[in-house]
Amino acid sequence: MLSPPGAVMKLSLSSDEARRIILRAQGFLGAESRRGGAPAALRRLGAVQLDTISVLARSHELVAYARLGAVGRREVERAYWDEPARAFEYWCHAACVLPIDDWPLYAFRRRYFRARKFRWHEVPDSVEAVLQRVRESGPITTADIGGAKKGGPWWDWSDSKIAIEWLLDTGEVVCTRRVGWRRVYDLAERAVPGHLLAEEPSDAECVTRLAGIAGRALGVATRADLVDFLRLKAPEALLLDSCLRDGSAGLVPVRVPEWPERAADAWADPAALETEPRGRHRTTPLSPFDSLVWDRARTARVFGFNHRLEAYVPREKRVHGYFTMPVLAGGRLIGRVDPAREGATLVARQVSLEPGVTPGRGAASLAGALWEAASWVGCDAVRVERVDPLLAGPLQDALSRVP
Repeated sequence: MLSPPGAVMKLSLSSDEARRIILRAQGFLGAESRRGGAPAALRRLGAVQLDTISVLARSHELVAYARLGAVGRREVERAYWDEPARAFEYWCHAACVLPIDDWPLYAFRRRYFRARKFRWHEVPDSVEAVLQRVRESGPITTADIGGAKKGGPWWDWSDSKIAIEWLLDTGEVVCTRRVGWRRVYDLAERAVPGHLLAEEPSDAECVTRLAGIAGRALGVATRADLVDFLRLKAPEALLLDSCLRDGSAGLVPVRVPEWPERAADAWADPAALETEPRGRHRTTPLSPFDSLVWDRARTARVFGFNHRLEAYVPREKRVHGYFTMPVLAGGRLIGRVDPAREGATLVARQVSLEPGVTPGRGAASLAGALWEAASWVGCDAVRVERVDPLLAGPLQDALSRVP
């Protein structure tokens, strides 16, 4: 059905074709996407966002679960934070776990931080002393150098915390593992393989290679999608334009006429256009930080689904809940669930279906997803609190039948 575009005409994709290419690129369609476990999933995605919120599990664990099923926490830990290093933490879309092989490609960002000489906080004079401490005693955590906070709000960091994070930003130190969710910092020269440390690509080379990674991970992506994936500033966005134009990013232009006009022109990996995506995927809740849905504008365009993380919204102003997870079923986002845990019970604080999804069919999908997630996190019961009236009966019936 699909074939790479010619030199002149852009290949036209329907919105359904684009959506299925995106699902396959993101590891949801096809047996190939499940091979290699969590390490392969990280390489395929290019970046897995980190976040401190833990409801059912940490967000990076939910990303693996959504694609692989009941993957064990230890397997995810080994994929992200193992020795020798398979991955490192750095700034991509946000704070992310990134494949260690991509270390050289973030040289442009490390150079930016060095030139800026400022973080969210003023960089303290203690930087050199902290670096020397890592050199002599590393690997270390913030507890080893005086703690993360001065004692006030979360952003009121201690000077030692500001210093070590500045050293992380500029590439003097690196985090390749965590202990109890605490970063472990070591000298980059000790933790990063020498051949990667020796590479120092230009800004243009960095952006060109990262654009290819982002394009392959996203499947079909607009320029804005690529900029958002990599969080490029204006000078780097101009470099992106150049590598897209001359083809060095390895992506080809396509058009999705059913997308809004300003987003109809997009880019794709030519290999993704060679075969039609096939297969089915599990029904699963998604972390709001999952790269399938982390960009609100893209999620609305691809799935017709308007999503907002409400964890930082005052309770009285929340519409769907604290950590609302979109539910993926049959290639669509069919509803939302706001989960919690009480002992051995998975609690669905709030459940809803999207318009057009029938309660009977939607209830069966939601019930299966809730029970599977409950089993994964060690719960043996599911309780639903708030639910759309038309969905309440069918969902309770479906929940009673699934175990």
